[in-house]
Amino acid sequence: MRTWGQEASILHLDLDAFFAAVEQRDKPSLRGRPVVVGGLGGRGVVSTASYEARQYGARSAMPTAEARRRCPPGTAFLGGRYEAYRATSQVVMQLLTEVSPVVEQVSVDEAYVDLAAGGADLTPGGLRRLGEEVMQAIRLATGGLTASVGVSTSKMMAKIGSEMRKPAGLTVIAPGEELDVLHPMPVRAVAGVGPATAGRLRGFGVETVADLARISLPDLVSIFGTAHGQALHALARADDSRPVVTERAAKSISAEETFETDLTDPAVLTAEVDALTRKVSARLGTSATFARTITLKARWHDFTTVTRSGSLPYATGEPAVIAREARRLLETIDTAAGLRLLGVGVSGLTTHAQEELDLGAETACAEGMSVEEGAHHLPTRTPAVRQPWSTGQDVRHDRHGAGWVWGSGRRVVTVRFEGPLTPPGPVRTFTVDDADLHPAEPPDWRGATTHAW
Repeated sequence: MRTWGQEASILHLDLDAFFAAVEQRDKPSLRGRPVVVGGLGGRGVVSTASYEARQYGARSAMPTAEARRRCPPGTAFLGGRYEAYRATSQVVMQLLTEVSPVVEQVSVDEAYVDLAAGGADLTPGGLRRLGEEVMQAIRLATGGLTASVGVSTSKMMAKIGSEMRKPAGLTVIAPGEELDVLHPMPVRAVAGVGPATAGRLRGFGVETVADLARISLPDLVSIFGTAHGQALHALARADDSRPVVTERAAKSISAEETFETDLTDPAVLTAEVDALTRKVSARLGTSATFARTITLKARWHDFTTVTRSGSLPYATGEPAVIAREARRLLETIDTAAGLRLLGVGVSGLTTHAQEELDLGAETACAEGMSVEEGAHHLPTRTPAVRQPWSTGQDVRHDRHGAGWVWGSGRRVVTVRFEGPLTPPGPVRTFTVDDADLHPAEPPDWRGATTHAW
């Protein structure tokens, strides 16, 4: 295995506001407007906010209800179209394999590339030219989507580089420049430093990566344990030897929190479970996957740790469903002595939500229930019914052509007839059971203009 870190040979690519950008590409009336993609129910979570929406404070993992409060009237709140996102992602990942055979796809909108394995020119000028060519190729192939790119000597520094000039930015961090870039940054810039670790470090006066680098290895090991302490010590010095690997099949997604003081209040613990669920749901959305099994992890003051798991009859990405199961699992754990850590995880990942949840949503829409209540009120034998129309969904009308669902309710559905190759189109309203209106596949963007929206 070759030694990493001696040359700037790792590229990190991150598609900018990916889900929202796909929606703006495919829906010309939304270009330049605030767009929020995610769960639309009462406990929905934002997957992606367009840069126009971010100006008002909307962001990933935020409750959708909070994003609605922050964003102005006219903001588009859309459910996810994961088939459309996957189709665009596949085009991007295929382009990256033309740069190098060693590509590590992290999610639908993010990847690392080993440039040395592709024989790239690794001079600073060559890397900048390559980065610009990759960004332009993606813009052309995806109908105008933009990407931000970082190139450096390690995965951590390449990822930091891609975040420095968003959107549509390119940063090359050359060998020898890593610490100049890294050390002034907040300690959260270090891979693996989450809110809990940052909070503990703050108690020792650590705010920046430079502060972290001044703590000795024995002290870090005594605070965080051998593995985590050693990793923090190395990464604070930009010592990251992780290779780019071509196989990265996620088997689970999780989030956990270590508390400053042990928690015993059931209401506070439930709120923590809900917060962790929002994080996990947001990551499910980013990876465009759904999960069947929910796991709760709990740790007491003496570091005794237990896990409880439950499996659903269907795969879901709904925060409300995941939270309901996680709360049920919490009730099976004795919290009287106080918990120092809680975690929520999901597994049994799949790229499709299964029919049981859809039917629960149909029942909910018909009876005025929440989605999770609808899932519990299914009859033993459910007749075949048309699925409810969801905002943002692709549709086709036999007389008016292709469009997307602008909104629905009170037994009517409103459709805007437009696509990536058309100007903003007209809006028409139909009854929800109009025989001429059908669900449709995502539109083909190829041939769309290539300016950034």
